[in-house]
Amino acid sequence: MKKLIAMLLALTLVFALAACGTTETTTEPETAAPAETTETAEPAAPAEPAEPEAPAIETLTPGVLTVATSPDFAPYEFYAVDENGKATLAGFELALAQYIADYLGLELELIPMDFDGTLMELQNKTVDLGMSGYSPKPEREEFMDFSDIFYTGGQSFVCTQANADKFASLEDTNKAEYSIGAQIGSIQVDLAKENSPDADIVELTKVTDIVAELISGKLDGAYIETAVAETYAKNYPELCVVLPVPYDAEGSVVGVYKGNETLLKGVNEAIAAAIADGSMAQFVADANELAGGNIIEGLVDENGQPVG
Repeated sequence: MKKLIAMLLALTLVFALAACGTTETTTEPETAAPAETTETAEPAAPAEPAEPEAPAIETLTPGVLTVATSPDFAPYEFYAVDENGKATLAGFELALAQYIADYLGLELELIPMDFDGTLMELQNKTVDLGMSGYSPKPEREEFMDFSDIFYTGGQSFVCTQANADKFASLEDTNKAEYSIGAQIGSIQVDLAKENSPDADIVELTKVTDIVAELISGKLDGAYIETAVAETYAKNYPELCVVLPVPYDAEGSVVGVYKGNETLLKGVNEAIAAAIADGSMAQFVADANELAGGNIIEGLVDENGQPVG
């Protein structure tokens, strides 16, 4: 009986093991649920900070650009006289002044005066700009800021045709018996002192005065900016541009009253634009052509007649 029970238990165990060995789980492992088809929005990029607005350009009179100029310096600035006898301010610097005013959205006001007066007005901060053939002399930085150079010229020694043979070199100008002219407050005074220190250096208010003294024989020679000298020589055949004068800072700038950084920046941007678009070259060409006609160099009265 015990043997029978043991056999039955053994058979039960065999069947149980067989069942365990053949029964495999056919269920596939669970896979991850499919992703949501609705895309989630990416976090918005942080907004770039707004650029600060450029500081507004301030002028002494709101909306107006006041410019001091000495109109005795053709082709830079002078009076052109039309067929009706009307005198109008002209010159490539004044064309540039109008371009700058337009570029900055300002109304242009030109104030004619003597050359040394233009320097004084800037020093006193009673005008926004000075445009009168300025070179960037270091001592002027005390009372004006310089724009970028917009025109590169030169310097010359001028005399009459009758005296041309006397001046074969700048060394010939350096004699005590000679009277040599230059405009008050200009770089030409420095050039006269540098190249003709032994001569009698005569400083006059206007270039027109220098030319008159040359023609009358009161001056033996004079230092004048080359483009200006050439214009005078066209209009006065008795004059002669006889010698080039070396100068290591040739070039013309706009004088901006000291400390007006936004105006200086605007002026420089306008100058760069005028050079890039060809306007500056056209201004010079037009002024040179106009200066060969009927012009007045110096100040005029309310009737357009020369003063002095």
